[in-house]
Amino acid sequence: MRKHYNIVIAGAGGIAKAVGLLLVEWSEVTPTLYIGNRTLSKALKVAKWIKEGTNKPCFIKGFHLPEEGITNEMEEIMQQSDILLDCLPGSLAPKMAQFSKTFQLHYANLTEYVAETEKIKELAKDAKTGFVLQTGLAPGYINLLANLLYKQFCNDFEVVKVDKLEFKVGALTKHAVSPHYYGFTWSPVGVATEYVKNTLVLRNFKKTILPALSETATIIIDGITYEEDLTSGGAADLPDALSDKVCSLDYKTLRHPGHYKWVKQQLSKLGNTPNAIKYLQQKMQGIIPHMENDQIILYAAVEGKDKLGVLRRREISKRILPQKVGKHKLRAIQTTTAAPLVQSAQMLLENNLRGVILQSQINPKEFLNGNYIVPIYGEV
Repeated sequence: MRKHYNIVIAGAGGIAKAVGLLLVEWSEVTPTLYIGNRTLSKALKVAKWIKEGTNKPCFIKGFHLPEEGITNEMEEIMQQSDILLDCLPGSLAPKMAQFSKTFQLHYANLTEYVAETEKIKELAKDAKTGFVLQTGLAPGYINLLANLLYKQFCNDFEVVKVDKLEFKVGALTKHAVSPHYYGFTWSPVGVATEYVKNTLVLRNFKKTILPALSETATIIIDGITYEEDLTSGGAADLPDALSDKVCSLDYKTLRHPGHYKWVKQQLSKLGNTPNAIKYLQQKMQGIIPHMENDQIILYAAVEGKDKLGVLRRREISKRILPQKVGKHKLRAIQTTTAAPLVQSAQMLLENNLRGVILQSQINPKEFLNGNYIVPIYGEV
């Protein structure tokens, strides 16, 4: 941030902590931060953690964000703030977006939830402030990387259509043990949700809905074998934006070999139950541990024929490890999710944008080389 802003961070989990620390450490002008959570003690704890993680002078205040209604303190904070960064579960995103519209705050969120995103698009279409949606890692960074690859391919080879656009992300542990071959590095309910809900893809240039976990395949990235499969939400709005330009487009989640077989075994015991997400979450939490030492693997590729008819493919991959920011060491999932959210905040505040801004509408090269992005992901 190149000017002073008052920033509300909704949530007090690992991503909220990383967002606050990045804002304090890497902004040219340190913003004032307000950390809101339904449990006040957690908000106060995060505010204290951020202060302890920096040598820079800063003002950070925790406040109560009630599940229902609004407090006088919250109203006062909203009235004097510039933007709300939503780090809460995706189910709460429409509520936070409505607060932002009511108090004329800019708004940015992380959620991959499709129905909630559609609700926000409707309520924010006439907003006087900007709403950047799905701006984390996946959806978020990976969509911009894929879109950049597509644009560069078309420009370099003088074409307007391509055969394939693939983009994949895995939030993984370095080691994996039987029978699940997994360790939690982020929200269990988020993992269960993306495994159960349908996904949007392009097939033969047309938007198509496919079941999650319906195209398990093997891929080798930088010499290491992974499994990939369709999961919900990660494609963001690229299927809409590129529906007449890309024959086959999909987002897949990367896992260690053996994991998807185990997940499908759990789901096969359910049949068509409406509680599949809850059941799978409970089953996974009962056997899969939470682990701190994580890594992010991401991969994007575009394939098609050049103007002479020669089939070509371009790929990019990255492996991102935990990193020290200020005095704290952050997990890879924290930095890779927080950095795009903070970069989106700067984009909103410095360009005074209005209405809904989707991933396909952001200048990918400019964003991916932003001052909060590069220290985490490197230059593109």
